[in-house]
Amino acid sequence: MAKEPQTPLDDELARHEHEAEGAEQAEEKVAEERLMEGELEGLVDEEELLEGNIDNPEAEMLAAQVSELEQSLTEAKDQALRAAAEAQNVRRRADQEAEKARKFALEKFVKELLPVVDSLEKALEAMEEGASDAHREGVSMTLKMQLDVLNKFGVESIEPHGEPFDPQVHEAMTMVPSPDMDPNTVMDVMLKGYLLNGRLVRPAMVVVSKKAD
Repeated sequence: MAKEPQTPLDDELARHEHEAEGAEQAEEKVAEERLMEGELEGLVDEEELLEGNIDNPEAEMLAAQVSELEQSLTEAKDQALRAAAEAQNVRRRADQEAEKARKFALEKFVKELLPVVDSLEKALEAMEEGASDAHREGVSMTLKMQLDVLNKFGVESIEPHGEPFDPQVHEAMTMVPSPDMDPNTVMDVMLKGYLLNGRLVRPAMVVVSKKAD
């Protein structure tokens, strides 16, 4: 079948269709370019926004204030811990002082009472055979009562006969040569010593041995 010859009208229609297709393609290309430009502008705006946040002086000021407050809080906590430790130390020292005062409040009274005990012991030792049993028993019971009261309040005697001389709790009245005892040994106790809750109230008055000539 033979192809029909194109008329001028057909040529004109074909030309318009071709131009329309070209225009449509040009519009699509322009739209794509604009879309890409918009995306690029958006990225640029985001970068500028981030840079603005980084270089924002108000944000830097707030960060500095937060850091300063954190440091102040740390210092306040440290001071509070130190104050609590100091208060505990003060309370402990106060308790120790109160305990010490309770233990040794009777020290002066004990010192005044010891000569009475010494007198009773000497009286008991000095009683002759002629003294009545009732008299001896009376003095012995009185002495025992005195010693029991002292022991009740933490008083203990020091009787170091035969022990090594200790200058912390003994006072040497004299030194005597002795071939039977080691040097610096307590040979005799002239006056007993006493402790009050472990603290020396009166040293023991003793005779100490020394090397025989």
